[in-house]
Amino acid sequence: MRHALRLHPDSICGAVTRINVDVMRPRAAGGLWLRYAVTGTISALHLPPVVEAARADELWRHTCFEAFVRTSASPAYYEFNFAPSTQWAAYRFENHRTGMRVANEIGPPRIEVRAASDCFTLQATLETDQLSGLPRDEAWRLGLAAVIEETNGNKSYWALAHPPGKADFHHADCFALEITEAWQP
Repeated sequence: MRHALRLHPDSICGAVTRINVDVMRPRAAGGLWLRYAVTGTISALHLPPVVEAARADELWRHTCFEAFVRTSASPAYYEFNFAPSTQWAAYRFENHRTGMRVANEIGPPRIEVRAASDCFTLQATLETDQLSGLPRDEAWRLGLAAVIEETNGNKSYWALAHPPGKADFHHADCFALEITEAWQP
């Protein structure tokens, strides 16, 4: 199913008119498939060039697509970052912004990007079977988000839902989507 990200009320973004995310949790693959589609004036976005896919930190400082995933029963969660460059990151938290560590038990996602004048897409496929905090037989809660940087330096924050106050993708209110194994649009 397609889900629309919402612009944070304190953000302004002149280049983007819409961000949609398609999500699948295929049973056979034991993973998570995400496709972020940004509609607008793509030439006005700061999109780094594609490089060899590799782990990198602080991707959220520039245009970055994010997924936060936990089970319904636990406050522990994973954060996955996907950059237009195809760099990526994976972290595990014990609770809201606490107990952060690199999630070394997951292999690199497959990331594909495409850009046209009015649409940019990033597709990421994660194999999650090695993540002990995300059992296959449990429902997962997802927070889907994006940081968009325009060429003028302006940054905007997009998510399925926003808590009151400043943008905080780690907040429990942002885990607005529940999916089960084999959940597909």
